[in-house]
Parts: sequence; C-alpha cells; structure tokens
Amino acid sequence: MRSRTPDRLCAEAVELARAAAEEAALPGMVGDHVEAAADGDRVVTHYFACLDPGYRGWRWAVTVARASRAKNVTLDETVLLPGTDALLAPEWVPWSERLRPGDMGPGDLLPTEADDLRLEPGWTGEDAPPPNSALAEEMDRLADAEDADVTVGSPATQAAPPARGSIAAVAEELGMRRARVLSRYGLYTAADRWDESYGAKTPMAQAAPASCVSCGFLVRIGGSLGQAFGVCANEFGPADGHVVSLAYGCGGHSEAAVMPKPPRPSEPVIDETRVDPMPLRPSSGSVPADADAGADAVGAELGHS
Repeated sequence: MRSRTPDRLCAEAVELARAAAEEAALPGMVGDHVEAAADGDRVVTHYFACLDPGYRGWRWAVTVARASRAKNVTLDETVLLPGTDALLAPEWVPWSERLRPGDMGPGDLLPTEADDLRLEPGWTGEDAPPPNSALAEEMDRLADAEDADVTVGSPATQAAPPARGSIAAVAEELGMRRARVLSRYGLYTAADRWDESYGAKTPMAQAAPASCVSCGFLVRIGGSLGQAFGVCANEFGPADGHVVSLAYGCGGHSEAAVMPKPPRPSEPVIDETRVDPMPLRPSSGSVPADADAGADAVGAELGHS
C-alpha cells in the first residue's frame, strides 16, 4: 500500500518545482506555493497559484520524484490544472443536442441520423405481388429506374409514373414512396408540440367563443394527424399559417359575429327587490267597524239607566 505522506526530499524541492513552472508559464505568472500532495511513493506534486487573468482559479502543478535510495529529486511533469473555483468553459454538448427550433437559417443543412426515432422506413416493397403476376414486371422496372442515376433532360426521358392501380401508385398517393416517413414516436412528439403551442389548454383557446373545428378559416391536413390538427388561414388570427389543434380557438372565429347569444334567465318568481308600503294608522276620513260597534253598546247602556 502506497503511503500518502509526502516524501521529505520531494516535498522540500519547492524551488525546483517553481523554476519548472516559471519556465512553462509567462514571466510573472507563477504565484505563491499553495500545497504539496503525495501522488505515491517518492512522488510529490507542488501546486502554485496562477496569476494569468485568463486562468482565474487555475494552478500550476509540478510533479517531482526520486528513485529508491536516491537523494537527487528529478522533474516529472508540469501542467496547468483547474482549482475548485476555476473559471471553466461549459461542458461541450453535441450540435444535435444544442439545436433548438428556429436556429436554422438560409443555407443551413440539418442531416438526420440513420436511427432517428422520429422516422421509420417508408414503402419498401415488401408487399410486392407474386413473381408471375403482371405487376411484378412493372415493379422491377420502377425499381431499376429509381436505382439509376438521375439524368438531366426533358420530361419525356424521365421514368414514367407508376401505373394506376399498382402498389407503387397507391404508395405514392398515400405519400409513402419516400425513403423514410414519420414513425409513431415522431407523430406523437409532433402532436404534443403542436398541442402545447396551439391547443385547447392555451389561454387563447379558453377565452375563444368556439373551437377551430367549426371555423371556416381552418384548412384540413391529410394523414393521421389531420384527425386532430389543421392549418389556420385567418390572416388576422394569432395562429395564421400555424398548425392548430381542432380544439384550439381564438376571437377570429369565422362565426364569432353570428354566434347565438347565451340564453337569458327568466325573471324570478318572488321579487325581493321591491317594497310595498303598508300604513301603520288608518286615514282620518274612515272609521273602523269596531269603533261603530262600541258606540252602539254605550248608547244602549245609557237608555236603560
């Protein structure tokens, strides 16, 4: 087991280490001796502060060593190393991870990897007809035309489009005659990204009078994504030219001006907002019936007396 106690002779070789650091650094860029650390048996590294403004927090590390039973200390290596508070460049990130939407400019090329999860092989010809069928010869001819080099010439010299009703024609009509198409993962990520920007949960959609599915400015798109998304064609809308969810909406809905007004609630049966005046005393011109009956009873008593 190696000892972590610095060798005495190597630890005392501070001037030898300083001279080596000053030889490697610019004049006046080697500072005070910071520490000496044992790297092994009779191997010690001396650390000196770096005074270069461009290397704040870095240290010159000079390693010295001596052979067994030898008294002469020799120089091993000199290197500039970062300290605990050193100013370091950010960790390098590949361009494929640094790229963000909107970073591409005119003339920029964005190659896709062969194993990109967002893509999958397009029409590969696996559903080719039997070798004896009439379509097999046509498929072979189209395959040879696709494998041939592209030549410049009139349209008459180019390969003819696939015959109507063939597998190649159906694949071309569905947009599958491409080297790669969107995979299920690519479809899901695109849908999540579009729904986050122009979906039903956005503040604009929450305050809209109706959704885009009933808007005349919505342009339908094909494919499986067309079941949930379209393109806004309202030049005054906030999503003009963008892919929007069918559940999205804005104040520029085509029928916003003729939308039926919300039903008006009926009047309350008991009106508690009005006050009916009730007199506390009878008027001066009217005599209550009870008062007349009292007067007759008094006259009867006086007559008997």
